[in-house]
Amino acid sequence: MDYKDILVTKDGAVATIAINRPEVLNAIRDNTMFEIQDALNDIEKDDAIRVVVLTGTGDKAFVAGGDISIMAKGAGYLDVIHGLPAGQQITWNIEHFRKPVVARINGIALGGGTELALCCDIRVAADTAIMGVPEINLGIIPGYGGTQRLPRIVGTGMAKKMVLTGEHISAQEAYRIGLVDVLAPKAELDDAVAKLCKRIASKSPIALAMGKEAINMGMQADLRTGLSIEARCFCMCFGSEDRVEGMNAFLEKRKPDFKGR
Repeated sequence: MDYKDILVTKDGAVATIAINRPEVLNAIRDNTMFEIQDALNDIEKDDAIRVVVLTGTGDKAFVAGGDISIMAKGAGYLDVIHGLPAGQQITWNIEHFRKPVVARINGIALGGGTELALCCDIRVAADTAIMGVPEINLGIIPGYGGTQRLPRIVGTGMAKKMVLTGEHISAQEAYRIGLVDVLAPKAELDDAVAKLCKRIASKSPIALAMGKEAINMGMQADLRTGLSIEARCFCMCFGSEDRVEGMNAFLEKRKPDFKGR
């Protein structure tokens, strides 16, 4: 499919979705989100793909935020209340996508950019990246999950500080507070992402999906319920051919050849 707002490439076990609106620093609009969802639908059916990278084109921006030139046109309450849930659902779909999603944060990631990064399983940032949720400066608040995912990752106090001041933070500060998981010199960002993706892609697709599901669903539950979720996911892995292969490979002192079955 030909997309207007994104580029999709596949290289071995890794698919990359790159937001491609350089004229507005990769700012997102409704169409961008719908195209991301369409690309994920295609990737989900491709058994050769085991890891997804979400990034922005160029070297200036991951995603500079929502496209303010569109938002400023005066949509009313009813327009937003009907439109916003669709975008929120897509962020949920990214977060709960069966295959691991890695954010490659190559530059500015503000507002919707930080919110998209929050949906990803692991965030890898260049040391020159800038992050933040500055919506408060526009008289609004984050609408794609920023007020919900951010405190779950960096803590309530830090999340309130970021949301209520709208301040931008450096990649180093984002790494310090846990918003970024891997920090790399800008020139080494691609190598850092590739190394991480290669390591993830070598694992059992079933175990990857179950590990991700156990963490995501368990974080929304009390500990007792979370343990039940973990047990169910563990049993799903244990009943797979990949579990047999993994354990036999360990005993035979060789690398496992996981098939996702």
